[in-house]
Amino acid sequence: MVARADVEDVVIVGAGFAGIGMAIRLDAVGRKRFVILEKSDRVGGTWRDNSYPGCACDVPAHLYSYSFEPNPTWSLPYAPQREILAYLERCVDKYGLRDRLRLGTAAVKATFDEELGLWSIVTSASTTIRARSLVVGTGPLNRWSMPDLDGLDRFRGPKFHSSAWDHSVSLDGKKIAVVGTGASAIQIVPAIAERVGQLHLFQRTPPWILPKQNGVIDERAQERFARHPALQAALRAGIYGLTELFGLGFTHARPIMKLAELASRKYLEKSVADPALREALTPGYAMGCKRVLFSNDFYPALQRENVELVTSGVAEVRERSIVTRDGREREVDVLALATGFDAATIQAPFAIHGRGGRALPDGADAYLGTTFSGFPNLFMIIGPNTGLGHTSMIVMMEAQIGYILGALRAMDEKRLKLIDVRESVQRKYNEKIQARLAGSVWNRGGCVSWYRTKSGKNTTLWPGLTLEYRARMRRFDFESYASAVEALPVG
Repeated sequence: MVARADVEDVVIVGAGFAGIGMAIRLDAVGRKRFVILEKSDRVGGTWRDNSYPGCACDVPAHLYSYSFEPNPTWSLPYAPQREILAYLERCVDKYGLRDRLRLGTAAVKATFDEELGLWSIVTSASTTIRARSLVVGTGPLNRWSMPDLDGLDRFRGPKFHSSAWDHSVSLDGKKIAVVGTGASAIQIVPAIAERVGQLHLFQRTPPWILPKQNGVIDERAQERFARHPALQAALRAGIYGLTELFGLGFTHARPIMKLAELASRKYLEKSVADPALREALTPGYAMGCKRVLFSNDFYPALQRENVELVTSGVAEVRERSIVTRDGREREVDVLALATGFDAATIQAPFAIHGRGGRALPDGADAYLGTTFSGFPNLFMIIGPNTGLGHTSMIVMMEAQIGYILGALRAMDEKRLKLIDVRESVQRKYNEKIQARLAGSVWNRGGCVSWYRTKSGKNTTLWPGLTLEYRARMRRFDFESYASAVEALPVG
């Protein structure tokens, strides 16, 4: 028998938006026995790791915060990375989470003891923590997608992924190659174009781009939001409604997306005068198939004399240059890989063993993107098919956090040692999800995207609006789970 005093109620892995949000809500409902494991020496998750030039959120700032902790001091309509990271740090301090954090401590292995109904989590500090429940909040944006370029390892200059930007490397006057034209590249290129001597941007597929709201949020506006929270709440609600309307274009109302395509084409035509460049920047697939991007300065940056858009494809990377398929060689001093993440390959961030020692496999399906059959008392925030293409991921996180709290409450009320989603429930759920995705623009829009695995399965996206997902997650559906009576005393 394990003494209750030696058992945590919950172990949370990851101190980004998901893990911090989970911790705050646990504390708010009186659950004080939890710890947060974070492999890095600082909180922040994605917003700690990504600090490349120009890094900012592409969701409007007033929607990119916890609903219970609005931030009236955003300085821009789309918050820069440094402000988002500072926001998370403030949340940790305001809600007294510092003493629950174990920084520089990664979860290495987690094993479920079915007899006791406990998880044993081995950490990188060579300690073992026992807990009734395990919440994985590491998210999918921590596995870099590295391009398959011949000779990439031979390059002798500074080389780094956008998520590990080396700020010690001077770009001033240098010849820079940026590989990729996704969400990070369209922020990086305008941010560095004026400083570098020459910038070569290697594009495989052009993105659909829409202009975004510009300007600053001045101190008077910030003060009004601080004094009158209802104003900011109303603005947040309006932004949320607009993003959900945009989401209808992905899921139900294709004419909305056609209008957005028309707006994007007009924006491109207005922004780029050169017909050849404009043609190279025109997508050949349906809007929404890949992530829709927002920028006001990407197209102008591409038309600078020291910036070149390269579309002929990379044939070979040499020690100090890149050769394209048309045989041209370009000298390069610094190589930046803005090639995104491998989000579609669902992987456990560490070894997780459930009932009977079964390992959580790569590509595992989940129920509601949150629980896995055969892995009792295990919850994942931003699991399979919870991603979005139209609004804030924090909306999904908060829905999952509420559902997890409902599960924990049900376990206490019914004095259960474990709950385990039924395999038949999980299977039927995922069959419906994949059926809905089959005819979607994400699957049939004529592109290759990080939404899908190499086999073509869409493992990342929720096929509807967040309103639907939030409604499904409002109540913990205990009937979908198998359970067993608690072996440990509660209290």
